[in-house]
Amino acid sequence: MKIVTCSAPVNIAVIKYWGKRDEELLLPINDSVSGTLSEMYAKTSIAASPDFAGNRMWLNGVEETFDSPRILNVLQHFREELKKSGASKEILSWKLHICSENNFPTAAGLASSAAGYACLVYTLATLYGLQEKIELSAIARVGSGSACRSIYGGFVQWEAGNRADGKDSIAVQLAPHTHWPEMEILILVVSDNRKKTSSTGGMSRSVKTSALIDFRAKNCVPKRVQDISKAIQEKDFQTFAEITMKDSNQFHAICLDTYPPCVYLNDVSHAIIDLIHRYNAAAGSTKVAYTFDAGPNACLYLLRQDVPEVLNLVKRAFPNDKINSPEYLKGIPVTEKPISDDLAKKINLEPIGHNLLKYIIHTKIGDGPQILPESQSLLNSSGLPIKM
Repeated sequence: MKIVTCSAPVNIAVIKYWGKRDEELLLPINDSVSGTLSEMYAKTSIAASPDFAGNRMWLNGVEETFDSPRILNVLQHFREELKKSGASKEILSWKLHICSENNFPTAAGLASSAAGYACLVYTLATLYGLQEKIELSAIARVGSGSACRSIYGGFVQWEAGNRADGKDSIAVQLAPHTHWPEMEILILVVSDNRKKTSSTGGMSRSVKTSALIDFRAKNCVPKRVQDISKAIQEKDFQTFAEITMKDSNQFHAICLDTYPPCVYLNDVSHAIIDLIHRYNAAAGSTKVAYTFDAGPNACLYLLRQDVPEVLNLVKRAFPNDKINSPEYLKGIPVTEKPISDDLAKKINLEPIGHNLLKYIIHTKIGDGPQILPESQSLLNSSGLPIKM
């Protein structure tokens, strides 16, 4: 029996992926750009053995049926690559035990599927010795579209491609995680519940019914991708922030233009948007950029020097009974800096509501998937979950 354990990170898009031109191959209608995050990741252990009776899988402590079309599709791609590599037929017949867990909420609009499938693909590639030999982002894409971006650290572009077979729909790294070390992220978790409309379902409905989605893909995204890529290379936060917020707003406008509409933001989300605009206006420059994926949780991109003040802003606007608990502010430790009375007056800073945020995650731009030591395996020497 062979056991391998790896981790793969979450990525949060600043130019959104929304809409497929091919549902089976998960080919997007437009390019997208994201930042890979540290602190938030999926961890997966895979055991392969000729003695296993069958394939088994556990996700976040619960055994799942091994019949997901996307997982089976990923495995089929690996079988094809193994055959091309000349691997023995014996290893192709070995059954798998897969155990995976996230250190953040699943299906709450925090890119859990991206981290999960990227981790599955990277762990399988490591298990079979293929991680340096094949295009992993293309295989991750057939599991979850945005998973292709989590194959790399730093800032990543998913190129939509033009080919019908999807061979040119891959992720490329725009800049490594060391390129812009000052860039950090605050994630305001409004809800960690499973969203009512899945990204897959919402996306499909938007393609069929939204009059705006095609216009965005053809007339807005190409220039935004070009401009934000340049802003990343030049570390131009003002341009980066403005494009990020505009693209998030337009993405959710398409969701509302969908029929019936997909409503991912809630009143707290809109209050966060309003607060960030008031703060930027009062500060005299754009210090924070918000972006929302298909969920109510805000991802705030900002520079390290502004994190302490923005954290104080958020805590004052959204007071919470757990504000001093280590479970409320997670991730990278930070000491908040009180906002000046003058700035607070300009913002008209007052409490918006009590206990409206579940918790806050402080993170930064991080590296890509990693191979983990045997001591971090989720499976025991028999190939069964250590935590049952």
